[in-house]
Amino acid sequence: MTYRYDIAIVGGGIVGCSILSALAQKGVSNAVLLERLDLTSGSTWHSAGNTTHFGHYSDITKLYADSLEFYLATEKATGNPIDFHRTGSLRLATSQKQLAEYESLKRTFAKLGVPFSVIDGRDAGQRHPLLDSRGIFGAAYTPADGHVDPSLTTRALAKIATICGAKIERNCLVADFRKNGTNWELDTTSGTVSARHLVLAASFWTRELAMKADIDLPLFAVEHQALITDDIPELISREDELPAVRDPAAPCNIRQEGNALLVGVYEREPKFWGTEGIPSDFGQDLFPPDLDRLEIHLSRAIERMPVLGRCGIKTVINGPICFTPDGYPLLGHVDGKHGLWLAAGFQVGVGTGGGSGQYLANWIINGKPPYPLPAVYPSRFRSPLDKSECLRRIKAAYSGSYVGASHRG
Repeated sequence: MTYRYDIAIVGGGIVGCSILSALAQKGVSNAVLLERLDLTSGSTWHSAGNTTHFGHYSDITKLYADSLEFYLATEKATGNPIDFHRTGSLRLATSQKQLAEYESLKRTFAKLGVPFSVIDGRDAGQRHPLLDSRGIFGAAYTPADGHVDPSLTTRALAKIATICGAKIERNCLVADFRKNGTNWELDTTSGTVSARHLVLAASFWTRELAMKADIDLPLFAVEHQALITDDIPELISREDELPAVRDPAAPCNIRQEGNALLVGVYEREPKFWGTEGIPSDFGQDLFPPDLDRLEIHLSRAIERMPVLGRCGIKTVINGPICFTPDGYPLLGHVDGKHGLWLAAGFQVGVGTGGGSGQYLANWIINGKPPYPLPAVYPSRFRSPLDKSECLRRIKAAYSGSYVGASHRG
């Protein structure tokens, strides 16, 4: 039997569910999401869930801002909690140049209606008493930032999509797909699916899926490590949560997790994974911790927040996340492949997933993007990159995630 839809989405992470939810709420109910395992099985489930308005790349700030707004609206509409913690965040300036870059972004945030200010180092230290503010020129302060529970948020998005008539097929592996007339035809373990539009939103599986249509995507996974400390006495006695800290000098992000701290590290020498193909049995898996790789970064983090040197480590999370050579996601249609769309390569899937889902849904429905955003269009990579060059550039993008505000926030 062939099941016919207007739109089929492959991938049940927060990005795929955001697209499905946005489409369904705009009246496109004849849509289906196909997930090989269960929702959040790729990178979403081990994400830190950070929702910042000031992300890695300042020219996609609206995607960040729209994401949190979309999640909160979903929570209100469904009654399903997303466990949002509004803590605010500090992005440190470790040079006068960085501080000037932060200042230059005030107009962008004002235009979007996002609270944003640039504060001095002393003020940053007062807002975050665990922070050693010596050597800090100041910080960008975004008080509306925070974090959500990635799994709860994804399931809330899925719920409103199904309420609006869309369908979700779990444990449905897409084995192959092809163009058949004006439709895309997918061979799945649940039968044949035919759709006018096909969206590949399968995180690090997207590259392999695209190969079935002879499309070579510059998309690979790296191992990304984060650690959760033991409980910290200074946090146990607090009534409110500390603001998150993003430090370009480490580079890392640090936020409160209960009575502990969660530290996500962007290594200078990231380790690639699955470059010769993703193992067919890979699911909700993590890799063994490798703290030796983090030593130099953690030492810098300890200099910035000395309490990290006095507490133990409770958990190390080491999981794959997707990257492109410039760090921006692949979001939009595939040139020369009518009806084929990409939504992959999100280094911060929770942070930008909701806004990206809305963006792509509008594009599919209206036939044009809701506003120009060439930084994310797949067409920016007009020919396949040599694999070694692709990996070299991904390494640079990953390790430079917090380098500067005008290009990398």
